[in-house]
Amino acid sequence: MDADTVNRELSIARKAIGWWQRQGWITSDPTIGIERRSAPPDRTKALAENQIAALWRLDAQLREKTFWKMLYESAARADEVLRLNVEDLYSQDKRGKITAKGGATEWIHWQSGTAQLLPRLIAGRTLGPLFFTGRKAPAGTPSLDMCEETSRARLSYRRAEEIFETSTRLLANPLAREEDIAELEGWTLHRLRHSALTHDAERGHLHPDAAGPLPPRLRPLPGAVRPPRSRRGRRARRRV
Repeated sequence: MDADTVNRELSIARKAIGWWQRQGWITSDPTIGIERRSAPPDRTKALAENQIAALWRLDAQLREKTFWKMLYESAARADEVLRLNVEDLYSQDKRGKITAKGGATEWIHWQSGTAQLLPRLIAGRTLGPLFFTGRKAPAGTPSLDMCEETSRARLSYRRAEEIFETSTRLLANPLAREEDIAELEGWTLHRLRHSALTHDAERGHLHPDAAGPLPPRLRPLPGAVRPPRSRRGRRARRRV
């Protein structure tokens, strides 16, 4: 059995044993010496809003702050956001043009948090990747993935994921010691999208990219909380 199943069954057994002991039916605990198994962290579920707030307080670089904020505020996929170029942005409207799966052109919208950070990140640039690396692009880098003004390459998904996972290890393991950080696992970029969709659903809001029902690419993932029904609606149905 997997670790979660073992730990759940062990917890149930110990609660039953404790009750049996209080009834005087048994005197010993047969589970003594059986230890809980270490379960791998769930790297797919939505983050709590206090965890998102803690993320914004991290001492991170401007590029990472802007990227994470845009992912959460837009609920877009990380690879789509990384493909954004400066010329794809319509900053006054707080939106950007992306190429979605299948090559379709779609729009993402962000909020004031991203809007405040973008001018500092762009720093007057008019062309090229919005998010690029801190080093010059290696020889052979396609021109579409290189900033002509800085000669730097577009930030890759692998590198962006690595930075986010490393930066969030202590947030994901709040009881761990800082000296153990190398052995910990942090959050994944996908959890920012999942969290945004889930939090919108919990508040009963549609995502800003959808005027009607959410399109498939922006619908909450399985496990997202449904918007609560209003008390007024329940009373009306009972009267009928």
